[in-house]
Amino acid sequence: MATTQPEVPEWETPTSPPKKSIFRKPVALQSFSLSKEEPGEDATTVKRTFSDHLPHGFAACFGRSRKQILLSLLALILLLILILGLGLGLGLSHKSKKAQNLPLPTNRGIFTGDLTFYSPGPGYGSCGYQNTSTESICAVSHLVFDAASTSSNSNNNPLCGKMIRITRYDATIVDRCVGCKATDLDLSLSMFTSLAEESQGRVVGSWAWLD
Repeated sequence: MATTQPEVPEWETPTSPPKKSIFRKPVALQSFSLSKEEPGEDATTVKRTFSDHLPHGFAACFGRSRKQILLSLLALILLLILILGLGLGLGLSHKSKKAQNLPLPTNRGIFTGDLTFYSPGPGYGSCGYQNTSTESICAVSHLVFDAASTSSNSNNNPLCGKMIRITRYDATIVDRCVGCKATDLDLSLSMFTSLAEESQGRVVGSWAWLD
């Protein structure tokens, strides 16, 4: 005997859930707010602003007026100018004191230093002169020569042609000695042998400016 399934009423037929579709309209997300309502806070409570979330220093900076910021920048610029001026003044003062200690013509003292000799020719010296070893000439220290310089052209140096007296002999400045200290002189061979033996090579002597 065949069994028959009882008919299920149409209203009792289970329905399958709707399938998700990628074309479904997305649900609008709730807008995000920096403020957070505390428990018991009603809708009339004033929300905190963006500056309230910043640290105290930043909030104070945002609160400053444009005029205050400009005044602060101006004060900073003036401070930097003052520091640069002091540094420049100290540098010039140091240079001036250093120049005063050099044996320049403005210093009428008697100086003592090493005396050596060199061969001035052939060619031109720093002053643009052509000289020989038989002349009464000398070269002063590069420290003194450069301190007296007033031009990039060494031929125009005020020391060129000036006279100095070494013990009892006079010599004309015609050159610049790179290896000499401030009070040292490099003499022509003729000038050196007037004061010492050539074999000595280096002796100590005193000298002064004549003009």
